[in-house]
Amino acid sequence: MKVVLFCGGLGTRLKEYSDTIPKPMVPIGFRPVIWNVMRYYAHYGHKEFILCLGHKGDVIKDYFLNYNECMSNDFTLSQGGRDIKLFNHDISDWTISFVDTGQRSNIGERLVAVRHLLKDEEVFLANYSDGLTDLDLNRQLAHFSRRGAVGSLALVRPSNQSFHFAQLGAEERVSAITSIEETDLWINGGYFILRREIFDYIQAGNELVREPFIRLVQQGKLLGYQHDGFWCCMDTFKDKRLLDDMYERGDRPWEVWRSAGSAD
Repeated sequence: MKVVLFCGGLGTRLKEYSDTIPKPMVPIGFRPVIWNVMRYYAHYGHKEFILCLGHKGDVIKDYFLNYNECMSNDFTLSQGGRDIKLFNHDISDWTISFVDTGQRSNIGERLVAVRHLLKDEEVFLANYSDGLTDLDLNRQLAHFSRRGAVGSLALVRPSNQSFHFAQLGAEERVSAITSIEETDLWINGGYFILRREIFDYIQAGNELVREPFIRLVQQGKLLGYQHDGFWCCMDTFKDKRLLDDMYERGDRPWEVWRSAGSAD
């Protein structure tokens, strides 16, 4: 099953990095966040990727054109470095298509721009390139396959629990205020599953999660898969610091490929 990744945005809320590199290339440990997202999908057997490029897409191309597997695998070096034998490989069986989908395109426009690469796909996967999770993708796919829907998205709890939810009553007076974690609020976490019929719901200029998804909602063809586990979007410098701290102390729930019993 092909995986479409949207990685062309400007990343304006992570200006500490996005002035020089695109947000998908911001590192967690020694690998960029997009590598972690791709490695997640590869763990579940989905290794055909379509990267929708835009802002500084050349940096993403260069990273994979000059990819060094030694950075994420154990290896034996001999003959002064002339002979390197890797114990494992990580991307040798990946197929990656790099497509320039515009500097200012929205998500819907980027998806339409790669439609020709999905013509033989009854169902495909799509996602942002900056959200990490331990979501069981096989369960989400099973949930989707049992229902006659066109799309599914992961519903997650907001990662920033410091916000508070306020309700207004008469005369704009606050009638209630509670922390986000005490509400039943769920947000779009990405990790989309889409049938190719999705293109029938996208009109020129449409943002995927706005007009097309509203049309699906009106027809009862959009599923929400609730995930109570780990999810974090690296949207700001604060998110970056959080993920860095987790990585350094070995608390990496998004690395499902390293989970107990995994063959990876």
